[in-house]
Amino acid sequence: MGEYVTHEHDVLIIGAGGAGLRAAVEASAAGVKVAVITKSLLGKAHTVMAEGGVAASMGNVDDRDNWRVHFSDTMRGGQYLNNWRMAELHAKEAPDRVRELEAWGALFDRTKDGRILQRNFGGHRYPRLAHVGDRTGLEMIRTLQDHGIHLGLDVFMEYTVVALLKDGDRIAGAFGYDRERGRFHLFRAKAVVLATGGIGRAFKITSNSWEYTGDGHSLAYNAGATLMDMEFIQFHPTGMIWPPSVRGILVTEGVRGEGGVLRNKNGERFMFKDIPPLYADQTANSEEEGWRYTQGDKDARRPPELLTRDHVARCIRREVREGRGSPHGGVFLDISWIKEKIPQSAEHIKKKLPSMYHQFKQLADIDITSEPMEIGPTTHYTMGGIRVDADTQMTNVPGLYAAGECAAGLHGANRLGGNSLSDLLVFGKRAGEYAANFAKQNSVGAVNPDELKSLEKRALRPFENDASENPYAVQHALQDMMQELVGIVRTEQEMVQALGGIQELVKRATLASAGGNREYNAGWHTAIDLQNLLTVSEMVTRAALERKESRGAHFRDDFPAKDNQFATFNILIKKGVAGEMQISRETIPPMRDELKQIIQEMK
Repeated sequence: MGEYVTHEHDVLIIGAGGAGLRAAVEASAAGVKVAVITKSLLGKAHTVMAEGGVAASMGNVDDRDNWRVHFSDTMRGGQYLNNWRMAELHAKEAPDRVRELEAWGALFDRTKDGRILQRNFGGHRYPRLAHVGDRTGLEMIRTLQDHGIHLGLDVFMEYTVVALLKDGDRIAGAFGYDRERGRFHLFRAKAVVLATGGIGRAFKITSNSWEYTGDGHSLAYNAGATLMDMEFIQFHPTGMIWPPSVRGILVTEGVRGEGGVLRNKNGERFMFKDIPPLYADQTANSEEEGWRYTQGDKDARRPPELLTRDHVARCIRREVREGRGSPHGGVFLDISWIKEKIPQSAEHIKKKLPSMYHQFKQLADIDITSEPMEIGPTTHYTMGGIRVDADTQMTNVPGLYAAGECAAGLHGANRLGGNSLSDLLVFGKRAGEYAANFAKQNSVGAVNPDELKSLEKRALRPFENDASENPYAVQHALQDMMQELVGIVRTEQEMVQALGGIQELVKRATLASAGGNREYNAGWHTAIDLQNLLTVSEMVTRAALERKESRGAHFRDDFPAKDNQFATFNILIKKGVAGEMQISRETIPPMRDELKQIIQEMK
C-alpha cells in the first residue's frame, strides 16, 4: 500500500456543499480529525445555485407560523411518504440552524424592524423562506466555509472517489484519485459522511451542475447500503429554455414568490384552470387576491403559481402539448406586470431578484423588469437517495452516514421549495455529530491491499480500451434516453424500453476509452462518472416501474391516479449477492398520535 498516498482521519466527508460543510463544522467542533473531499473547488459546490431561501418557521412575517404548520406542509407536500420523524426534526430544528448561521455571519434580508425577512414559496402556508435576495445558497456556503476553515479541516479539492472501503461490515475509508495529476489516494477513516448531492446529470435538461452524477448514491449502493424512493425526481417548473446554450438553468421560485405569474401564448394565467382539491381552500381564485398574498396580506390566499412544483410542471407541460406554449416550447413567466402595482417597479425587481435580472440580461438579452421570461420544466432534485436513520443519519452500513440531497426520507414524494437548504443544515449537523461520536468509539478499520489493486485496475481501464467508444457520446445517449423515456410523464412501455437501453449503454461504457494520460484528462473523468450515472438511472427506472400509480413528482400516464395500496410503503433498492439490483417494499411505520393530531388540525 506504500505506492498510494495515504491519509488517515477520524471522519471523512465526501462533498463540500451545504450538508458536507455543516457536517464538517459539527464533527470538528466535537474534537475529531476531519477531512473534506470535493470533486470541484471549495466554494464551488452546487449549493451556491440555491436561490429562493431556506425554509424555517420563525414567524417573522406571519406570527401564525410554527413548527407544526411546517411539519404538516412538508408531509402534505410529500404525499405522506416522508419519514415522519425526519420531518418532525427538520421542522423543529430549522429555526435554530438559521439563527446559528446568522450568528456565524450570514447576512439575511431584513424586515423593517430588523428581523430576518421571510418570503412566500410554493407549498408553504405562510411566508417561511429566510433569504439573501436570490443568492441564499451562495451566502450559506460562504458562511459555512468561513466558519469551518478555522476549525482545522483538511480539504482535498478536485478529487474523485471511486469506491468506499469496508472492514467486514463496517466502513474503513475511501479510495480515489486527484483529478489534476491522476494519482491514487487512500483515505482511511473511522466514519464516512456522504454529502454528494443529486443525479441531475443523468437527464438532458437539468439545473444541476456538472458534479451531479450520482456519485454518493452509487458509492453507497456498491458498499451495501440501501436506497429508497428513487422514483421521485423533481422537475422544477421554471428553467430557462432559450437560447439553447442556457437551457435548463434554474429560474428561482422566488420570482413567483415576489408576484411573478405564468401565462401561455394567449396571455392567459392558465394555473387558475386546475387547482387540486387538497389546496382549494388555500389557493386564490382571483389575480387580485393572489397579489395581496405575495405582499404579505394575512387574509389573502396564495396564487396558484405557488402550488407544489410537480403540479405546476405538469400544467406547463399540458399547455405546451395542447398548442398554447411559447415559441421555443415553454410558457411565459412575467414579473414585469407588477409595474401596475408598485411605483419604481424596475428598481424593486432588481433589489429582490438581482441574480435573475443579471442572468436573463447577460445570457438571453431580456430585461425581466419590462418583458416576460420564457421558461419550461428542468430536472432539479431527487427526493430519493440513501436510506438513513432519522436521528443519526447512519445507513445500514456501520460508520457510513449520508446527508443532504443524496439522503432520502425527509421529502417523501415531493420536496417543497426551500426545504432543501434547511435539510442541509439540520441533517448535515446531525450527520457530523453522530459520525464524530462513532469515530470516538471505534478504531480505524483494516484495508485489503488486493482490493485496492483491483479498484486501481478498474479505474484505469479506459486507458487500455481502444477508441471504440467515446465516453461523452455514451453520456449524451443516456441523457437523451432518460429525458425522453423516464421524464416528467412515464409509461411502463417506455420505461421497459429505457431499461433495455441502459443495459446496452452499460456494455458501451465498459469500452469507453480515454486518450492521452492521467493528467488533466476530462475524458477519463467522464468514463468513471458513467458508471455512477448508469447505476442511478437504472435505480430510477426500476423504482418507477414498481410504483404503478401517480403520486407527487412521479406521474404515470398508464396509472394517472393515486392508488391507496401504494400509500403505505417506500420502495427500497439494494445490491444483491450476485450483483443484481434488488427491489423491495418497506411499510412506513405508524406515526405517533400527537403528530397525527397535528396533521388533522392543519387540514
